[in-house]
Amino acid sequence: MNTRILNALKQTTLIEEKQKASHCFVEDMPPYAINQELSLKEHGRVLSNYFFKNKDIYISRHNRYADYPTHTHTFLEMNYMLQGHATEIVDDKKITLNTGDLLLLDEGSTHSIKALGDNDLLINILFRTKNISINLLNDLRRSNNIFYDFLLSQVIEDSNHKRDYLVFTKKRNNEVQETLDRIIDEYYLKRDFSNSIIKSYLSILLVQLVREYPLNGPHQENKSSLLAIKVLKAIAEEYKTVSLEELANRYNYNKNYLSNIFKSEVGQTFSEVLTRQRLIQAHTLIASTSLPIATIMEQVGIKNKTFFYQKYKNYYKTLPSTDR
Repeated sequence: MNTRILNALKQTTLIEEKQKASHCFVEDMPPYAINQELSLKEHGRVLSNYFFKNKDIYISRHNRYADYPTHTHTFLEMNYMLQGHATEIVDDKKITLNTGDLLLLDEGSTHSIKALGDNDLLINILFRTKNISINLLNDLRRSNNIFYDFLLSQVIEDSNHKRDYLVFTKKRNNEVQETLDRIIDEYYLKRDFSNSIIKSYLSILLVQLVREYPLNGPHQENKSSLLAIKVLKAIAEEYKTVSLEELANRYNYNKNYLSNIFKSEVGQTFSEVLTRQRLIQAHTLIASTSLPIATIMEQVGIKNKTFFYQKYKNYYKTLPSTDR
């Protein structure tokens, strides 16, 4: 890791000075960073997508000297123990992280963090499901790996597959740690094209985790799951025009049979997954362009305005105008 960045991460912030003096949590985010509606519903802090303004991945160092309250979020989070150790309570289970360990938290998982000391550096890496590529999953489909299943469940929102977190303990091979250090360096150095480089490093990191933490036992490839992956890839690449009927003809299956196989494998219908992919593309265009909403709807293949706004709010917990 860049020495200048490491030294900067060790410096005490104003909020940390207050927490060190009082041993009480000091709010470090603006009110709009917390989804008030969901917080009331969940009876706890729900962090919103405000972190991702003009960027795909958000990184920060966790504030030391006070317990961080129980909270959840609408995105995925990695807690990387750069130095020292930390204790977290994830869904009522105590987890201890030591130097080099990585904790991956699912969207919606509940956790709190005990007070960190002077020499503890915990790095938070936040990213959304859209940063997980269908093509990447397709390449990894033969891996006998618990992390592959975790990623797949994120992309398809499989309600029957609930895994709230994964812990990756440091190994002798520092490949994963080296990639994490590169991600952190790129983020804080703020050089040209850093966002694109960080996204590429994230894909590399996911593959490294799959390679370094396999499951034991023989892997049996499932024909139905491979077919579902092919359909998912088609949705990711052809979301504007793709249809179940066209894919059934392409893969030589009966339409109803393909529909049933897909829902059985991914836990959602073809139309539900297609709508989600279209919303992801629309969100990207809303956040990164000045195109009219009507034009964006047309570009992603959605014609009904009421349907679009309803689904967008359900998925992103906000309105398109707010994200813009």
